[in-house]
Amino acid sequence: MDGLPDLGLNRAHTARVYNYFLGGKDQYDLDKYAAEQVIAAFPHVRTAARNNRAFLVRYARYLALSGVDQFLDLGCGIPHEPNLHQTVQEVNPGARVVYVDNDPIVGAHARALLVGTPQGRTAFIEADLTDPDSILTAPALADTLDLTRPVGVSLGAVLHFFGDERAYEIVAALRRRLPPGSYLGLSHATGDFDEAGTAAVVKVYRDHGIEVHLRTRDEVAPFVTGLELLNPGIVPAHRWPDNGEEQPPGEGVASLAAHLDAQVSLYAGVGRIPQVHR
Repeated sequence: MDGLPDLGLNRAHTARVYNYFLGGKDQYDLDKYAAEQVIAAFPHVRTAARNNRAFLVRYARYLALSGVDQFLDLGCGIPHEPNLHQTVQEVNPGARVVYVDNDPIVGAHARALLVGTPQGRTAFIEADLTDPDSILTAPALADTLDLTRPVGVSLGAVLHFFGDERAYEIVAALRRRLPPGSYLGLSHATGDFDEAGTAAVVKVYRDHGIEVHLRTRDEVAPFVTGLELLNPGIVPAHRWPDNGEEQPPGEGVASLAAHLDAQVSLYAGVGRIPQVHR
């Protein structure tokens, strides 16, 4: 019938596949089938998903402890605890969060589950990241966030679903509209540590009609070039620390982190928009 949302039940969807990796239950048969194929090609994908989630939690908590009190989570996916609003409102109960995703099923779960503290506020926008201006001008965003003050933006494991030119355009459009002092935190799939394994993952996704574009560290860097890059810079996601400052690990910890690089195969970085634009 006309007017009904396209739930995408005839194809795998990235949010639902990711939910499967995290141990969630909100998928359909095609999503589960695609996810199991990815696991067969890259058995560490659940480790990658958990470490990506852990990075985003550390990033959000670091910003909240630094005084940021409003957040924009782009490509938020199906709710999975701890959610971003839980993380930041634990630090500041008055923090405000806007979630964005293009999957109506994500929206149904988000509106039911992503409810914050009475002092704070949460909202969900169903929108496509290919049109960032429509997100930043959405009434729900204006009702929740004040874009004259710093915002913490999350782009967790989402930019690799866009081709080179489009991905850079999306980030550039966001950066133009965000006020000075805002933060951009991102994670991105790479083949730098396991070329064969990650290439197999790309093939599975593309076989299911989902484009994936791995990027090297040098190709991830332009997303935050010109921003004030927080230490330790662009690193594998599990190496981005709790306090945003590089800490020399002990020998055992360093060995474990190196072992995880290939299993995680995601870069992470956080940049701050300068007070005076360069």
